[in-house]
Order: sequence, then C-alpha cells, then structure tokens
Amino acid sequence: MEEQSATSLGGVLLSVAYDGESFAGFAPQPNQRTIAGELLGALRTLDPAVREVRGASRTDAGVHARDQRVAFDTAVAIPMRGWVLGATRHLPREIAIRRAARVVRGFTPRFESVGKKYRYTLLRDVVRDPLLEGRVWRVEGISGDAPLAAARSEASAALGTHDFAAFRAAADERPNTVRTLRAFDVVVDPSDPRLIHVDVSGDAFMHNMVRILVGTLVDVARGRLAPGAVERALASRDRRNAGITAPPDGLCLERVDLRSNGEDAWPPPT
Repeated sequence: MEEQSATSLGGVLLSVAYDGESFAGFAPQPNQRTIAGELLGALRTLDPAVREVRGASRTDAGVHARDQRVAFDTAVAIPMRGWVLGATRHLPREIAIRRAARVVRGFTPRFESVGKKYRYTLLRDVVRDPLLEGRVWRVEGISGDAPLAAARSEASAALGTHDFAAFRAAADERPNTVRTLRAFDVVVDPSDPRLIHVDVSGDAFMHNMVRILVGTLVDVARGRLAPGAVERALASRDRRNAGITAPPDGLCLERVDLRSNGEDAWPPPT
C-alpha cells in the first residue's frame, strides 16, 4: 500500500487526541489558537501543499478529544507512520496524532460519521483537585445514592429517538432536531468514587447538546429542577425547560464511528 505512486495518492485519515483547554475549539478562527490551525501548520511542514483539515466534530473551546477523526488531501508519498511521527513532532504538547490510514481524496469524516461517543466527567468534591483542573466539572450536592438515581432516571428518559430542540444552543439553527441516543449512562469511577462519568452515544449531536443534557441531569440531581425535566423539555421543545449548559471542561469526544474506514482499516497504534 505504501508503494503507490504520488499521482495515485489521495487522502489521509488521522485519529487525533487533544487537551482543548488552551484552544478556541477545533474549527479554524481568525486570530485564534485552534486545533485545526495547529494541525494544518504541522502537516504543512511535511507537505506545504496541504490546503485544509476536515474534522468529524467541531468541538467547542475547552472541550477535549481522545479520538477526533481528521482528514486531509496530499500528493506526497509519506508512509502512514511518517505522518504520525513527523507531524506530531511539530505539534504542541496538548495535541497528538495517534494513528493514520489512507482514504480517498476529499474524504470528509463529518459526512461519513454514523455515531459518536462522548464522556462527561463530574467531580463531587468540596475542594478543587489541581490534577483534574480543566478535565472535570466540580459539583457539590450530588453525593449519595439519591442524586445518582435521579440523574440516571433523567438519562433513561432521553434514550431513543426524540426531537432534541430544547437541548441545543440558541445559535444552532438546523431545521432537523431529531436525534437518536443509543446509550446514556451515569457511572461512578471504580478507581476514584469522587468521579462520575456520564457516557453518551448517539447518531449525531447538535451544538452544546451533550453539555445541556448533562447540565439538566445535574440540576435535577442537586434539586434545582424537579424530576422529569428531560421529559418536559423533550415534550415542549423549549430550552427553558432544560437545565444549565455544563462547562466545557469535563467533556471529551471519546470516539467517532465512520461508515467507511472503520477500526479494521487502522494500522496498530504507532
């Protein structure tokens, strides 16, 4: 596969991990430090002709990723290991290319996505933990079994296919607001009971959808919203019936599932 001529080469698909705390999100923005901008600069050290990078998810400022999928086009015959090691050498310490695979020219992960998994992490502690700063949302008032049971009940109400119009940012004006959640779990970390992981998997997500869902669960768990808030918000399609928008710190894009070039297409992690 690595022996193809330069003229037959097309695109490259990357798995990228990053700590988003110091960035203005994934998408390029004028005069802002972004994940896409850093990636493009690093890739251009190997192929100055790379014009753009195409991500599967436009993660917000402060949001992290363990497996963001990013594609770009190139005519340079560099082995996949070369893209991983060569480009990562020119990236800041908060960003790393984990894997690379060949794809067709013009491959766009956002259009090939059939599902995403996010994890939101809560810290139930009365004081800050400096080793978790920027990676969790520290929340008081959710200790004990009752708050967790309340959060799990709200999460179960969101499972399945619904109109999630109440769970999107005001700036998101997409006409189709129907989405399917395949999993929505609230689990205590077995190695650190202070940590609560909210795992959400679905076919697609709107802007701030996961953060508003998590904020609603937390507001019910700590008694700021009456139980049944998720059901009321779904039925009304009214953002005012949902909870707050959780801060970006605790959110991580864990995985993107693609229609093509799935896990069997990846070489072993380099």
